[in-house]
Amino acid sequence: MFSVSVIGLGYVGLTFAACLANRGFRVYGVESDEEKRKLILEGRPPFYEPGLDSLLSKAISCGSLIVMNDFQSAIQNSYITFVCVGTPSRDDGSVDLSQVESAVREVGRALKKKNGYHLVVLRSTIPPGTTEGLVKKLLEEESSKIAEVEFGLCFNPEFLSEGKAIEGIMKPDKVVIGAVDERSGKLLLEFYREFYSGKLPPILLTNPVNAELIKYANNAFLAMKISFANMFSRLCSKLKGADVAVVMKGIGMDSRICNAFLGAGLGWGGSCFPKDTRGILFYAKKLGVDLKLIRASIEINEEQIEYALELAENLIGGLRDKLIAVLGLAFKPGTDDVRESRAIKLIEKLLEKGARIRAHDPKAMENARRILGDRIEYAGSIEECLSDADLCILATEWPEYRQINSDLLKKYMKSPALLDCRRLYDPNQFRGIRFAAIGLGP
Repeated sequence: MFSVSVIGLGYVGLTFAACLANRGFRVYGVESDEEKRKLILEGRPPFYEPGLDSLLSKAISCGSLIVMNDFQSAIQNSYITFVCVGTPSRDDGSVDLSQVESAVREVGRALKKKNGYHLVVLRSTIPPGTTEGLVKKLLEEESSKIAEVEFGLCFNPEFLSEGKAIEGIMKPDKVVIGAVDERSGKLLLEFYREFYSGKLPPILLTNPVNAELIKYANNAFLAMKISFANMFSRLCSKLKGADVAVVMKGIGMDSRICNAFLGAGLGWGGSCFPKDTRGILFYAKKLGVDLKLIRASIEINEEQIEYALELAENLIGGLRDKLIAVLGLAFKPGTDDVRESRAIKLIEKLLEKGARIRAHDPKAMENARRILGDRIEYAGSIEECLSDADLCILATEWPEYRQINSDLLKKYMKSPALLDCRRLYDPNQFRGIRFAAIGLGP
């Protein structure tokens, strides 16, 4: 059984480390943030991910996951190191690699004092060419060792979906390995054979630049599918009897297209799609390449909020001084992540229009409060959120909100009206009140 180290216990790193530990691997997790480290040592994830709390608690209590802030000890006691630190966007769309650079330098310094071969694997999303350029250079400089001879190097992208991350690790659609040499690739492949007990998912073994491009292309394509659905939603809204949900269901029945990521709504947010689309667009522009489809996807995504505002204004005749009940603050159900949340972007626009906001979310209230502060009210229940409201907007499609019906709206709202921005509801069930939805014709 391989002993591994995981550098960076954020969303990707901690979930990966907990899954490895629960499959019998000895895992050394390195986290520099003291507050986060203390929570993890208590068996408590610093973010919400379904099922992670039990996995983490078990891994910590049985000693299979050892959490520290000591690169030397982690590298000395492991054979493979996975680097999972953040790569956020800068204002111009470029990728901030400062965390990667810092972590890789520390790994290199630790390798300098280690005897024997060691494999370093990057899982952080990085621009094409970074593995064989910056990362390899820094590792060789800091370790005084030669890549492909004294240590191995791979780029192994993750394709996790928040809310389903554990399943994404345990039962992935694919594993992509971008190796600088044959030995590195074979060793990482052997690691995955052990992790999956011989029942390997589809494996693509390639070079690092292809693996780096696959990560960006994968997310850009999924984002483009969502933007395609949102583009069509605006056309459907102008045609009597048209419904984008039906149209997308129809094209999704084609096996060449499939129905995943064809849901029209407020657009895509979170930690991946926004930064990855901007990141690859910025990178390509430096090379003189205009990725027009990706640029258009981003533009459509940004415009979708304005479309939702237009629907809201038309539904209740203006927004100034109206009390709007917003259901959902996380960027998607199943997570407390509010990074690039379309719900929060919509709230910001509603506030600019002079509306008063009361919001509810099952998991993301505190994270949203850090952004919105006391500019809005926070409700402890759905009923409290609806009380005396002029309009209810479904912004995040949590299962808890399926209970909403005409009777509930009539009971609690000042003037029952519902805008479904995530197509959670059957329009026929709301015929007795004012109702509008993304991509639904008049």
